[in-house]
Amino acid sequence: MAKQVAAVTGGASGIGAACVQELAKQDYLVAVIDRDRAGAERVAGETGGRAYELDVGDEAAVDRVVAAIESEMGPVAALVNSAGVLQVPVRPSELPMSRFDEVVRVNQRGLYLCCVAFGHRMAARRRGAIVNIASISGMVSMPLHAYGPAKAAVISITECLAAEWGPAGIRINAVSPGYTLTPAVQSAIDKGQRDPSVLARSAALQRMIDPAEIATAVAFLLSPAASAVTGINLPVDAGLLCGITWTQYGGLREPLSNAV
Repeated sequence: MAKQVAAVTGGASGIGAACVQELAKQDYLVAVIDRDRAGAERVAGETGGRAYELDVGDEAAVDRVVAAIESEMGPVAALVNSAGVLQVPVRPSELPMSRFDEVVRVNQRGLYLCCVAFGHRMAARRRGAIVNIASISGMVSMPLHAYGPAKAAVISITECLAAEWGPAGIRINAVSPGYTLTPAVQSAIDKGQRDPSVLARSAALQRMIDPAEIATAVAFLLSPAASAVTGINLPVDAGLLCGITWTQYGGLREPLSNAV
């Protein structure tokens, strides 16, 4: 029996690469999509997939690449939209509009273009599932005045398309990672730009997240085990959202002693 085909944007590194690896373990044949061609080829080579170079914000290129994937690999049954660019936490007056536009172009517009290009094909076949990588920054206030609103839009897009394509049997969900130890975050830590103890302090589990943990949640939402789940946004944040408001009470409490 032929393997099902999955496609992962932003698959060359970080959460996207972890999703490729997890889906390959789940016996998918994975199209690794990224504008970093060399990185996509490396991950595809490691997982038995196929690499495709793509700038997700380019509408014509998205249509060409999606058509090529379905022609060369077969109909796509699962899509993970993980492609994205970051933004430094500066004041609005210090954020160039060129950077604002690029964040929105990739993180919001690019994700929507990929949803539409893959999703309408899935809807025509009455088969498929999509997971969009959002962020807790789209759920709470952060000094990320382009990134946060773009991720909030991802959550809204997920809900809208879930209702749009639900009657055709297509499920669409979002995962919102908390502070995840991706290569980009690790690089910032190594440069002294981020303090991992600060990133972990407000999370109930008092730690950061491994990209593989995000990938596990993504794989669940794509799987038959989540067959009745659509239109949701699942935070995978080590309990950051439930822990952060404890700062006004002195922070999270120390664990109780093991002594009886």
